[in-house]
Amino acid sequence: MSNTTTQRAGELLRSVFEILWDKNEGLTAKEVLALVPNFTKLTAEESQLTVDTRAPRYEKIIRVSSIPFTHAGWLTKNERGRWFITEEGYQACRRFTNVQAFYAEAIRIYSSRRRIAPESVVEMELAQESAWAQIEKHLYQLNTRELQIMLAGLLRAMEYYPSWMAPAEKQKGQINLIAFSDPIGAKGQRIMAQIRNKGQALTLEGIKSFLAALTPNDYGMIISMSGFTNEAMQALSANQFQRLTALDAPAFFDLWKEYYDLIHQEARYLLPVKAVHFLSGFE
Repeated sequence: MSNTTTQRAGELLRSVFEILWDKNEGLTAKEVLALVPNFTKLTAEESQLTVDTRAPRYEKIIRVSSIPFTHAGWLTKNERGRWFITEEGYQACRRFTNVQAFYAEAIRIYSSRRRIAPESVVEMELAQESAWAQIEKHLYQLNTRELQIMLAGLLRAMEYYPSWMAPAEKQKGQINLIAFSDPIGAKGQRIMAQIRNKGQALTLEGIKSFLAALTPNDYGMIISMSGFTNEAMQALSANQFQRLTALDAPAFFDLWKEYYDLIHQEARYLLPVKAVHFLSGFE
């Protein structure tokens, strides 16, 4: 990084912004970094593997060089290692067409605020990305029965009352779990849950097929560890389904973290997690 000029750092970060420009859902750091060579020619030194990470040197250069952009509010990175351009970032790209000026302005904003060592930030990012990759892989490897137990534990922690779980011979049906809002199901809607632990992303037709199995008094819940197709995501984002909660792996895990301390041990055993604190820099 010490041999990287402001001009070169600006060129590399401009490539990152070009890659993310039309990606409203963002991309993972791994995806972004893999695409960089398609957008800018790398030097021999930048292509060399580093001793500490065994990854190409340009990846570390970009991670360190991107820190001012996150502090300037132009680039957002979530805890699962997904990168997004902010509205301020789009405006900055349009305002600073010169790559050196683009990077210099991010540095100026960053320098005016509280900082920590860039190495600490990079270590935290890598740890978060690695942790989420392990958790996502673990969730995908769980079978339907295990996910039923986890969902039942989560719903109990949220003060709902699971009343039925599909037996092994019916786990591939439309409904995998039923829960109520009170202990005996005398009031409120039933929650009818479908769990999809493997396979392709769930399609819009798949969602409609599930909803067709519900009665007017039922509330639907779909957990799809493989996520949803773009068409399905657009429909869900537009709130086309009033009686449905749809969770992919990240959304399910967010709820799992939120209610973790209230979930009973049998369910927690299937996905035990522990918080680890890092020096995070400015908020």
